[in-house]
Amino acid sequence: MLLSRKSKDRGKSERIWLTSYHSFSFGEYYDENHMGFRALRVINEDTVAPSRGFPPHSHDNMEILTYIIQGELQHQDSTGSKVIIKQGDVQLMSAGSGITHSEYNASSEKPVHLLQIWIHPDKDNLTPSHYERTFPKKPGEPLHLLASKEGKEGSLQIHQDVLLYRLILGKNESFAFPINPNRFIWVQIVKGPVLINGNSLDAGDGLQVSEETILSFEAIQDTELLLFDLA
Repeated sequence: MLLSRKSKDRGKSERIWLTSYHSFSFGEYYDENHMGFRALRVINEDTVAPSRGFPPHSHDNMEILTYIIQGELQHQDSTGSKVIIKQGDVQLMSAGSGITHSEYNASSEKPVHLLQIWIHPDKDNLTPSHYERTFPKKPGEPLHLLASKEGKEGSLQIHQDVLLYRLILGKNESFAFPINPNRFIWVQIVKGPVLINGNSLDAGDGLQVSEETILSFEAIQDTELLLFDLA
């Protein structure tokens, strides 16, 4: 079964310095029909104005991933981490028993465009931690593992039974992803359009997948997406 979540149907919040689209309920946006999917709780697509951002604030008991689509983001947190993450970088912050952090656009001239992702951990009150890693595009390798419970294949180690992949296809390229039994998939389109099992999706769209054995991707134009393989 495939259920699409079109970009235009997402929640939206807007400030002078921030435009944010919410695939699931978040903040002032509430939709009882979109509260998350399996362990996946939040996918926010944020565009932050130059030199603006989120002042210090706290989280606990959540795995928080930041995926940079374009631009640069300056991160600082109570573990002592202070980094600038760029396009091709993925940041993982395990909030655990509690962490305070800030996120600001590192540029004074250009906006930063990113996805912020929250995943419920498999244990509460873990020791807070922060990691970031660069995942360069590799010719001939369209699928790249970004995060996993075991930290395999050089991926970030996340406290949940989830495999997070990035898939990049050029125009007219195709790819088949087999789905293991008793697994569930969420696909978030970063760049498109793309056909998935014959369904047309474009940037900002999401796709919820259950009771399927394979996903077939056909790129109509250059395509970039995230694929969450969930317990």
